[in-house]
Amino acid sequence: MWVDVCARAVRVVERWDRRKQIEVLRSQDPSVPARFPWIPAEVYADAMQLIGPGGRTTQGAEAIEELLGILPRGWMLGWIFKLPFVGRLADRLYRWFARNRYRFGCGTHCRSIQGGQP
Repeated sequence: MWVDVCARAVRVVERWDRRKQIEVLRSQDPSVPARFPWIPAEVYADAMQLIGPGGRTTQGAEAIEELLGILPRGWMLGWIFKLPFVGRLADRLYRWFARNRYRFGCGTHCRSIQGGQP
């Protein structure tokens, strides 16, 4: 059985976000280019984008670290980013995962971002 990796991650974020501080948008949402014009469209295929107050934008592993700091249950995983060299390693792992996400159950919506098949 294949489960969409993105959808599973979104469900975790929504479940942990009891204060409803986070708005999750798919990069294919028609409002995205108008709301976040400083982010080039092709960047969404490379990494998750986290837009904070004032338009501060982080992506990839850095965005995950920041997101874990926002979520009430994020401390359960966020502590690991405090270890030496973990940030750099997490970024490399994130980039590898992003390039290989189809092997882990990423759906057809990811293929549509990149404009074709993996």
